[in-house]
Amino acid sequence: MEQRRLGAQDLVVSAMGLGCMGMSEFYGPGDDAESLATIHRALELGVTFLDTADVYGPYTNEKLVGRAIRDRRERVVLATKFGNVRGPDGSWAGLNGRPEYVRQACDGSLSRLGVDHIDLYYQHRVDPKVPIEETVGAMADLVRAGKVRFLGLSEAGPETIRRAHAVHPITALQTEYSLWSRDPEDEILPACRRLGIGFVAYSPLGRGFLGGRIRRLEDLAPDDWRRNNPRFQGENFAKNVALVARIEELARAKRCTPSQLALAWVLAQGDDIVPIPGTKRVPYLEENAAALAVHLSPAELAAIDAASPRDVAAGARYPAAGMARVNV
Repeated sequence: MEQRRLGAQDLVVSAMGLGCMGMSEFYGPGDDAESLATIHRALELGVTFLDTADVYGPYTNEKLVGRAIRDRRERVVLATKFGNVRGPDGSWAGLNGRPEYVRQACDGSLSRLGVDHIDLYYQHRVDPKVPIEETVGAMADLVRAGKVRFLGLSEAGPETIRRAHAVHPITALQTEYSLWSRDPEDEILPACRRLGIGFVAYSPLGRGFLGGRIRRLEDLAPDDWRRNNPRFQGENFAKNVALVARIEELARAKRCTPSQLALAWVLAQGDDIVPIPGTKRVPYLEENAAALAVHLSPAELAAIDAASPRDVAAGARYPAAGMARVNV
Protein backbone atom coordinates (compact mmCIF):
# COMPACT_ATOMS: atom_id res chain seq x y z
CA MET A 1 0.00 0.00 0.00
CA GLU A 2 1.29 3.42 -0.96
CA GLN A 3 1.87 5.74 2.00
CA ARG A 4 1.36 9.49 2.13
CA ARG A 5 2.57 12.11 4.57
CA LEU A 6 -0.05 14.36 6.15
CA GLY A 7 1.30 17.73 7.20
CA ALA A 8 4.80 18.60 8.29
CA GLN A 9 4.81 16.70 11.60
CA ASP A 10 5.69 13.26 10.22
CA LEU A 11 2.27 11.62 10.27
CA VAL A 12 2.40 8.92 7.60
CA VAL A 13 -0.81 7.13 6.62
CA SER A 14 -2.05 4.76 3.95
CA ALA A 15 -2.74 6.64 0.72
CA MET A 16 -6.41 5.75 1.12
CA GLY A 17 -8.28 5.54 4.41
CA LEU A 18 -11.57 4.03 5.48
CA GLY A 19 -14.47 6.14 6.69
CA CYS A 20 -16.38 4.13 9.28
CA MET A 21 -19.38 6.42 9.89
CA GLY A 22 -21.89 4.57 7.72
CA MET A 23 -21.29 1.34 9.63
CA SER A 24 -23.32 2.76 12.52
CA GLU A 25 -25.64 5.46 11.22
CA PHE A 26 -26.92 7.75 8.47
CA TYR A 27 -26.70 5.40 5.45
CA GLY A 28 -29.34 2.83 6.28
CA PRO A 29 -29.12 -0.25 8.50
CA GLY A 30 -25.77 -1.75 9.30
CA ASP A 31 -24.50 -5.12 10.43
CA ASP A 32 -21.75 -5.14 13.04
CA ALA A 33 -20.33 -8.50 11.94
CA GLU A 34 -20.08 -7.32 8.35
CA SER A 35 -18.58 -4.01 9.46
CA LEU A 36 -15.94 -5.75 11.58
CA ALA A 37 -15.07 -7.98 8.62
CA THR A 38 -14.74 -4.87 6.44
CA ILE A 39 -12.32 -3.20 8.86
CA HIS A 40 -10.26 -6.36 9.16
CA ARG A 41 -10.12 -6.75 5.38
CA ALA A 42 -9.05 -3.11 5.09
CA LEU A 43 -6.10 -3.77 7.36
CA GLU A 44 -5.17 -6.84 5.31
CA LEU A 45 -5.13 -4.65 2.18
CA GLY A 46 -2.99 -2.02 3.90
CA VAL A 47 -5.83 0.48 4.35
CA THR A 48 -4.78 1.30 7.90
CA PHE A 49 -6.03 4.90 8.29
CA LEU A 50 -9.39 4.58 10.05
CA ASP A 51 -11.76 7.51 10.56
CA THR A 52 -14.55 7.72 13.14
CA ALA A 53 -16.11 10.31 15.50
CA ASP A 54 -17.88 10.37 18.85
CA VAL A 55 -21.04 11.71 17.22
CA TYR A 56 -21.47 8.70 14.90
CA GLY A 57 -24.11 6.44 16.38
CA PRO A 58 -23.88 8.44 18.59
CA TYR A 59 -20.91 6.86 20.38
CA THR A 60 -21.47 3.38 18.98
CA ASN A 61 -19.15 3.77 16.00
CA GLU A 62 -16.13 4.39 18.20
CA LYS A 63 -17.01 1.26 20.18
CA LEU A 64 -17.28 -0.73 16.94
CA VAL A 65 -13.92 0.49 15.68
CA GLY A 66 -12.41 -0.22 19.08
CA ARG A 67 -13.63 -3.83 18.90
CA ALA A 68 -12.21 -4.19 15.41
CA ILE A 69 -8.70 -3.04 16.31
CA ARG A 70 -8.49 -4.47 19.84
CA ASP A 71 -5.81 -7.03 18.96
CA ARG A 72 -4.14 -5.05 16.14
CA ARG A 73 -3.80 -1.48 17.42
CA GLU A 74 -0.19 -1.21 16.28
CA ARG A 75 -1.28 -1.59 12.65
CA VAL A 76 -3.73 1.31 12.71
CA VAL A 77 -3.54 5.09 12.35
CA LEU A 78 -6.65 6.03 14.28
CA ALA A 79 -8.53 9.30 13.74
CA THR A 80 -11.59 10.50 15.62
CA LYS A 81 -13.38 13.80 16.20
CA PHE A 82 -15.22 15.87 18.79
CA GLY A 83 -17.32 19.02 18.79
CA ASN A 84 -20.72 17.97 17.44
CA VAL A 85 -22.92 17.30 20.46
CA ARG A 86 -25.98 15.06 20.61
CA GLY A 87 -28.46 14.41 23.37
CA PRO A 88 -29.21 11.05 25.00
CA ASP A 89 -31.96 10.45 22.45
CA GLY A 90 -29.62 11.17 19.52
CA SER A 91 -30.99 14.67 18.87
CA TRP A 92 -28.55 17.35 17.80
CA ALA A 93 -27.55 19.65 20.66
CA GLY A 94 -25.19 22.07 18.90
CA LEU A 95 -21.44 22.63 18.89
CA ASN A 96 -19.00 22.71 21.77
CA GLY A 97 -15.41 23.87 21.53
CA ARG A 98 -14.92 24.85 25.16
CA PRO A 99 -11.61 23.68 26.65
CA GLU A 100 -13.25 21.68 29.43
CA TYR A 101 -15.40 19.89 26.85
CA VAL A 102 -12.35 19.09 24.70
CA ARG A 103 -10.78 17.22 27.60
CA GLN A 104 -14.03 15.46 28.49
CA ALA A 105 -14.67 14.42 24.88
CA CYS A 106 -11.16 13.04 24.44
CA ASP A 107 -11.38 10.91 27.57
CA GLY A 108 -14.73 9.57 26.38
CA SER A 109 -13.32 8.64 22.98
CA LEU A 110 -10.27 6.93 24.49
CA SER A 111 -12.55 4.85 26.69
CA ARG A 112 -14.93 3.83 23.90
CA LEU A 113 -12.08 3.03 21.51
CA GLY A 114 -10.22 1.11 24.19
CA VAL A 115 -6.89 2.78 23.40
CA ASP A 116 -4.40 4.89 25.32
CA HIS A 117 -3.91 7.46 22.57
CA ILE A 118 -5.56 8.84 19.43
CA ASP A 119 -3.29 9.34 16.42
CA LEU A 120 -5.20 12.23 14.82
CA TYR A 121 -7.78 14.19 16.80
CA TYR A 122 -10.03 16.60 14.90
CA GLN A 123 -12.36 19.34 15.94
CA HIS A 124 -15.35 18.10 13.94
CA ARG A 125 -16.93 21.51 13.44
CA VAL A 126 -15.69 24.92 14.55
CA ASP A 127 -17.66 26.39 17.45
CA PRO A 128 -18.14 30.08 16.55
CA LYS A 129 -18.86 30.93 20.18
CA VAL A 130 -15.40 29.87 21.35
CA PRO A 131 -12.17 31.44 20.00
CA ILE A 132 -10.32 28.80 18.02
CA GLU A 133 -7.19 29.65 20.02
CA GLU A 134 -8.88 28.37 23.20
CA THR A 135 -10.09 25.15 21.60
CA VAL A 136 -6.76 24.34 19.96
CA GLY A 137 -4.93 25.29 23.14
CA ALA A 138 -6.88 22.59 24.97
CA MET A 139 -6.21 20.14 22.14
CA ALA A 140 -2.49 20.93 22.42
CA ASP A 141 -2.66 20.05 26.11
CA LEU A 142 -3.86 16.59 25.06
CA VAL A 143 -0.75 16.21 22.89
CA ARG A 144 1.48 17.16 25.80
CA ALA A 145 -0.37 14.67 28.01
CA GLY A 146 0.28 11.86 25.50
CA LYS A 147 -3.40 11.27 24.80
CA VAL A 148 -3.20 12.57 21.22
CA ARG A 149 -0.35 12.52 18.69
CA PHE A 150 -1.51 14.98 16.01
CA LEU A 151 -4.22 17.63 15.67
CA GLY A 152 -6.73 18.26 12.92
CA LEU A 153 -9.69 20.42 11.99
CA SER A 154 -12.74 19.59 9.90
CA GLU A 155 -14.62 22.02 7.63
CA ALA A 156 -12.70 25.03 8.94
CA GLY A 157 -12.24 28.18 6.87
CA PRO A 158 -8.84 29.60 5.80
CA GLU A 159 -8.59 32.25 8.52
CA THR A 160 -9.59 29.79 11.24
CA ILE A 161 -6.98 27.34 9.96
CA ARG A 162 -4.30 30.02 10.08
CA ARG A 163 -5.19 31.09 13.62
CA ALA A 164 -5.34 27.49 14.84
CA HIS A 165 -2.01 26.63 13.26
CA ALA A 166 -0.38 29.57 15.07
CA VAL A 167 -1.33 28.00 18.42
CA HIS A 168 -0.20 24.45 17.65
CA PRO A 169 0.74 22.77 14.35
CA ILE A 170 -2.34 21.45 12.58
CA THR A 171 -1.45 18.24 10.77
CA ALA A 172 -4.59 17.71 8.68
CA LEU A 173 -7.75 19.40 7.56
CA GLN A 174 -10.69 17.16 6.73
CA THR A 175 -13.25 18.53 4.28
CA GLU A 176 -15.60 17.12 1.68
CA TYR A 177 -13.84 16.88 -1.68
CA SER A 178 -14.81 14.98 -4.81
CA LEU A 179 -15.72 15.42 -8.43
CA TRP A 180 -18.97 17.03 -7.35
CA SER A 181 -17.55 19.03 -4.40
CA ARG A 182 -14.54 20.93 -5.70
CA ASP A 183 -14.94 24.17 -3.73
CA PRO A 184 -11.86 23.44 -1.52
CA GLU A 185 -9.75 24.21 -4.59
CA ASP A 186 -10.65 27.90 -4.29
CA GLU A 187 -9.24 28.77 -0.85
CA ILE A 188 -9.00 25.77 1.47
CA LEU A 189 -6.43 23.68 -0.38
CA PRO A 190 -4.17 26.68 -1.11
CA ALA A 191 -4.31 27.71 2.55
CA CYS A 192 -3.38 24.19 3.69
CA ARG A 193 -0.49 24.04 1.26
CA ARG A 194 0.89 27.40 2.34
CA LEU A 195 0.94 26.17 5.94
CA GLY A 196 2.13 22.62 5.27
CA ILE A 197 -1.14 21.00 6.37
CA GLY A 198 -2.31 17.73 4.85
CA PHE A 199 -5.78 17.35 3.38
CA VAL A 200 -8.17 14.47 4.14
CA ALA A 201 -11.00 14.20 1.63
CA TYR A 202 -14.22 12.83 3.08
CA SER A 203 -17.11 11.72 0.87
CA PRO A 204 -14.77 11.39 -2.13
CA LEU A 205 -17.51 9.39 -3.87
CA GLY A 206 -20.16 12.05 -3.37
CA ARG A 207 -21.85 10.07 -0.58
CA GLY A 208 -21.95 7.07 -2.88
CA PHE A 209 -23.66 8.90 -5.74
CA LEU A 210 -20.60 8.90 -8.02
CA GLY A 211 -20.45 5.12 -7.93
CA GLY A 212 -23.48 4.94 -10.21
CA ARG A 213 -25.50 2.61 -8.01
CA ILE A 214 -28.06 5.21 -6.91
CA ARG A 215 -30.50 5.79 -9.77
CA ARG A 216 -33.66 6.62 -7.85
CA LEU A 217 -34.41 7.95 -4.40
CA GLU A 218 -36.04 4.57 -3.76
CA ASP A 219 -32.58 2.99 -3.98
CA LEU A 220 -31.93 4.48 -0.51
CA ALA A 221 -33.26 2.97 2.71
CA PRO A 222 -36.22 4.85 4.24
CA ASP A 223 -34.06 6.11 7.11
CA ASP A 224 -31.06 6.99 4.93
CA TRP A 225 -29.88 10.54 5.72
CA ARG A 226 -29.23 11.22 2.04
CA ARG A 227 -32.96 11.41 1.36
CA ASN A 228 -32.86 14.84 3.04
CA ASN A 229 -29.76 16.04 1.22
CA PRO A 230 -30.41 18.72 -1.43
CA ARG A 231 -28.34 16.88 -4.05
CA PHE A 232 -30.54 13.82 -3.77
CA GLN A 233 -33.84 15.63 -4.22
CA GLY A 234 -36.09 16.63 -7.12
CA GLU A 235 -34.52 18.25 -10.15
CA ASN A 236 -31.13 18.23 -8.46
CA PHE A 237 -31.21 14.45 -8.39
CA ALA A 238 -31.94 14.21 -12.11
CA LYS A 239 -29.18 16.67 -13.00
CA ASN A 240 -26.67 14.83 -10.85
CA VAL A 241 -27.57 11.49 -12.43
CA ALA A 242 -26.57 13.05 -15.76
CA LEU A 243 -23.18 13.95 -14.25
CA VAL A 244 -22.68 10.35 -13.14
CA ALA A 245 -23.49 9.17 -16.66
CA ARG A 246 -20.53 11.19 -17.96
CA ILE A 247 -18.27 9.70 -15.32
CA GLU A 248 -19.47 6.20 -16.21
CA GLU A 249 -18.59 6.80 -19.85
CA LEU A 250 -15.06 7.85 -18.92
CA ALA A 251 -14.72 4.86 -16.59
CA ARG A 252 -15.70 2.47 -19.37
CA ALA A 253 -12.99 3.95 -21.58
CA LYS A 254 -10.48 3.49 -18.74
CA ARG A 255 -11.75 -0.03 -18.00
CA CYS A 256 -12.43 0.70 -14.36
CA THR A 257 -15.53 1.36 -12.30
CA PRO A 258 -16.96 4.86 -11.82
CA SER A 259 -15.98 4.71 -8.13
CA GLN A 260 -12.41 3.86 -9.02
CA LEU A 261 -12.24 6.69 -11.54
CA ALA A 262 -13.58 9.18 -9.00
CA LEU A 263 -11.11 8.04 -6.35
CA ALA A 264 -8.20 8.00 -8.79
CA TRP A 265 -9.02 11.61 -9.66
CA VAL A 266 -8.88 12.66 -5.99
CA LEU A 267 -5.61 10.77 -5.50
CA ALA A 268 -4.16 12.55 -8.54
CA GLN A 269 -4.82 16.02 -7.11
CA GLY A 270 -1.72 15.90 -4.90
CA ASP A 271 0.39 13.65 -2.69
CA ASP A 272 -0.79 15.71 0.29
CA ILE A 273 -4.40 14.52 -0.20
CA VAL A 274 -5.76 11.30 1.31
CA PRO A 275 -9.33 10.22 0.49
CA ILE A 276 -11.32 8.26 3.09
CA PRO A 277 -14.21 6.61 1.21
CA GLY A 278 -16.68 5.02 3.57
CA THR A 279 -18.22 1.60 3.21
CA LYS A 280 -19.53 -1.19 5.41
CA ARG A 281 -19.15 -3.98 2.86
CA VAL A 282 -16.03 -5.92 1.86
CA PRO A 283 -16.69 -5.97 -1.93
CA TYR A 284 -17.00 -2.17 -2.07
CA LEU A 285 -13.89 -1.79 0.09
CA GLU A 286 -11.91 -3.99 -2.30
CA GLU A 287 -13.23 -2.07 -5.29
CA ASN A 288 -12.23 1.24 -3.72
CA ALA A 289 -8.76 0.04 -2.74
CA ALA A 290 -8.14 -1.07 -6.33
CA ALA A 291 -8.43 2.59 -7.38
CA LEU A 292 -4.83 3.01 -6.22
CA ALA A 293 -3.79 1.06 -9.31
CA VAL A 294 -5.72 3.38 -11.66
CA HIS A 295 -3.29 5.95 -13.02
CA LEU A 296 -4.70 8.85 -15.01
CA SER A 297 -2.80 10.53 -17.83
CA PRO A 298 -2.86 14.31 -18.31
CA ALA A 299 -5.30 13.82 -21.18
CA GLU A 300 -7.59 11.67 -19.04
CA LEU A 301 -7.48 14.19 -16.20
CA ALA A 302 -8.40 16.94 -18.67
CA ALA A 303 -11.35 14.88 -19.93
CA ILE A 304 -12.57 14.34 -16.37
CA ASP A 305 -12.23 18.07 -15.61
CA ALA A 306 -14.28 18.87 -18.69
CA ALA A 307 -16.99 16.40 -17.67
CA SER A 308 -17.04 17.52 -14.03
CA PRO A 309 -15.97 21.17 -13.72
CA ARG A 310 -16.24 23.15 -10.50
CA ASP A 311 -19.79 23.80 -9.34
CA VAL A 312 -21.10 21.05 -11.59
CA ALA A 313 -23.28 19.45 -8.91
CA ALA A 314 -26.86 20.62 -8.52
CA GLY A 315 -27.80 21.49 -4.96
CA ALA A 316 -25.91 22.39 -1.80
CA ARG A 317 -23.71 19.89 0.03
CA TYR A 318 -25.94 20.01 3.11
CA PRO A 319 -29.32 21.45 4.07
CA ALA A 320 -29.13 25.08 5.19
CA ALA A 321 -28.38 24.30 8.85
CA GLY A 322 -25.48 22.07 7.86
CA MET A 323 -24.06 24.58 5.40
CA ALA A 324 -23.95 27.15 8.20
CA ARG A 325 -21.40 24.94 10.00
CA VAL A 326 -18.90 24.46 7.17
CA ASN A 327 -15.99 26.65 6.08
CA VAL A 328 -16.22 28.57 9.37
